[in-house]
Amino acid sequence: MLEREHFWGPVANWGLPLAAIADLKKDPEMISGKMTTALTAYSMIFMRFAWKVQPRNLLLFACHITNETAQITQGTRFINYHYFTSLESKKKHHMEIVDREIHDHPERYPDIHPERFPDYPSLEEIEKEVQDFDLLYALPKDKPHINPSY
Repeated sequence: MLEREHFWGPVANWGLPLAAIADLKKDPEMISGKMTTALTAYSMIFMRFAWKVQPRNLLLFACHITNETAQITQGTRFINYHYFTSLESKKKHHMEIVDREIHDHPERYPDIHPERFPDYPSLEEIEKEVQDFDLLYALPKDKPHINPSY
């Protein structure tokens, strides 16, 4: 039995759903909508193949139904984050991720680790600085940003 492609093919294919399941814990900002759509279609097609082929390949079917479930979950997370989450929530989420990264790995960011800056600005102060910057340095809306001289 271990020498047949009906066993080793699906076993090797389990890397896809296992990776998708591991990705469920990752930040939804990093999900690729195009890749999730492609993997959802791929698993749907091969679920049908595994069911129609004779003899039925239930191991391959189980692999693809698991991947299909994981990809649909990832797609739902992608849609919720990119289309139903407010811009303020996205900014806050992104700042939390960056702050957690800086605090968890200070050796990677020796120049910006907050311990070196005792007066670390609050979220409101950062937003105010961004607004002030935009007011002072905003590009004019009525003129083209690039003025070709040729």
